[in-house]
Amino acid sequence: MRDFAPRDNAILNVYLFLLGLTVVPKLVFAMFSSAGLALQKVFRMRRNYGTAMGVFLAAGSLYVLFYGSFISFGKLDVRHIDYYSDTLPASFDGYRIVQFSDAHVGTYGRSRAGLLSRAVDSINARQPDMIVFTGDLQNMHPGEIRPHIPVLNRLKAHDGVFSVLGNHDYADYIAAPQSVKEANERETVELQTRMGWTLLRNENRAIFRGTDSIVIAGMENDGDGKHFPRKGDIGKTLAGVSDSAFVVMLEHDPTSWRNRILPHSNAALTLSGHTHAMQFELFGWSPVAFKYSEWGGMYYENTRAINVSTGLGGFIPFRFGVPGEIVVITLHKGTKQLH
Repeated sequence: MRDFAPRDNAILNVYLFLLGLTVVPKLVFAMFSSAGLALQKVFRMRRNYGTAMGVFLAAGSLYVLFYGSFISFGKLDVRHIDYYSDTLPASFDGYRIVQFSDAHVGTYGRSRAGLLSRAVDSINARQPDMIVFTGDLQNMHPGEIRPHIPVLNRLKAHDGVFSVLGNHDYADYIAAPQSVKEANERETVELQTRMGWTLLRNENRAIFRGTDSIVIAGMENDGDGKHFPRKGDIGKTLAGVSDSAFVVMLEHDPTSWRNRILPHSNAALTLSGHTHAMQFELFGWSPVAFKYSEWGGMYYENTRAINVSTGLGGFIPFRFGVPGEIVVITLHKGTKQLH
């Protein structure tokens, strides 16, 4: 077994950029030119229109490559959500949660460290009651986190920072003895604790305002068990929580919402990440929609909802049509009034 990717991400990034610069445009041109030639022969046309289309789309692929690598990856969106629920305690009306996800800090390095600092400043500027991080802090190993601790340590909220682990935060992507993998996972957990974050690993905490309370629960990554770790335990996560409690559930993988959270809990609002919208979106559509029914934004099942953040960073420093984001979620008691 080999590592999922080179330990030095720069090698992979350069390789993929050169692939996009040289191979992809030629492949696109060849495909459309060949298709056009076939149509020309079948319909006895004078011109091969596929050649012109191939040139246009090859140039378009270069635009996507350069814009996504050098401009769009450096952008930051702030998305605002208002979530209404009759079960929210009155003291929490107007409660503000800022969610960020999929930071993949190993991708920033020195040249992009300012992007992470800007995101932290933007989160703090929202004056949140709570900050939540929904997984994938690292790419492959905890050594990527250490240089960014001074920046991440600046995150401040009235009720603190809560987090869960994503699939990249486990040691599944490195080829190493089990003892090394276990040590890496322990360090990933310890670094989050050192930053003052409350890492929830199939557990929950109560947040109080006077005699009112809500529950923030965090489940370990609950993927398919084949490509992504399945370590979530909904029973353990909600141990001691009454059925009438207002629960905000943190879970990295959004597929768990329909597979486990909706049928086996009363969690009102689930916050997830993981999909990145494949870091490519065109006219509101992403190819990740072929795999995930909930892949970016808010989705509802009656009054219950999930927000899937398309993430802040990425394993690869490329985003087109889907810039990094932070999400400001304001809780409201009652039913949303439609005008």
